[in-house]
Amino acid sequence: MTGGSSRRPKYETIADVLRAAIDAGEYQPGDRLPGENPLAAEHGVAAMTARQALNALKNEGLAESRRGAGFFVRSFRPIRRRSIARLSQEIWGSGESIFSADDDRPLTAESEVLGAVLPTEPVAAVLGVSPGESVFARSRRHIVDGRPVLLSTSYLPFELVEGSAITRSDTGPGGIYARLAELGHGPTRFREELRVRMPSADDSARLHLSSSTPVIKISRTAYTEDGRAVEVNELTLDSLAYVLEYDFEA
Repeated sequence: MTGGSSRRPKYETIADVLRAAIDAGEYQPGDRLPGENPLAAEHGVAAMTARQALNALKNEGLAESRRGAGFFVRSFRPIRRRSIARLSQEIWGSGESIFSADDDRPLTAESEVLGAVLPTEPVAAVLGVSPGESVFARSRRHIVDGRPVLLSTSYLPFELVEGSAITRSDTGPGGIYARLAELGHGPTRFREELRVRMPSADDSARLHLSSSTPVIKISRTAYTEDGRAVEVNELTLDSLAYVLEYDFEA
């Protein structure tokens, strides 16, 4: 092998082999991966190099280490985010959490009411607020099976939600969209923009990610029937915890 690929660290090549085996189903969730000594012998490297490969998979969230037992394929089942069905009025209009359309596991949501904040220029433009004008914000961190998987911050026009249940710690059944509907501003259309990037220091800390694990950034805007934007929701997803599903008619 020649060129730049010949200078690639050997542990990365070993990690590639293990990752491909996991993807192919040769190792199932909960299975023990080969130890560093067998890997070192198989690939003709030092045990420390083999351990680097296993730690690389651990940092990606694909493996976990157990003291005295070795490395195992992580057993966390990815969340299938049903990107269209979850926003249906049938979900939040009936008092269900939109997360219930994604997964059947219990969700722990750590909520924080941020109150009046100055929005970024893009958020201000979408919500139609003047420069220097505050909006109302609230944030959440979602935890599934003990794993932080999602960060979410919602921004709404302050004058629209002031004094409503949306400003409380618990927004009640159906969440923000059900409360907006009660205020006469229920969403009838959504728009999502998605991009992938490496995590910020805050993303890594709050989602317990290594700096090498990408995150999925989704910006969702909720519109009323007359086209008014009533919420901008900025989401950060652990890319290893989610499968994004889009199911729609041709």
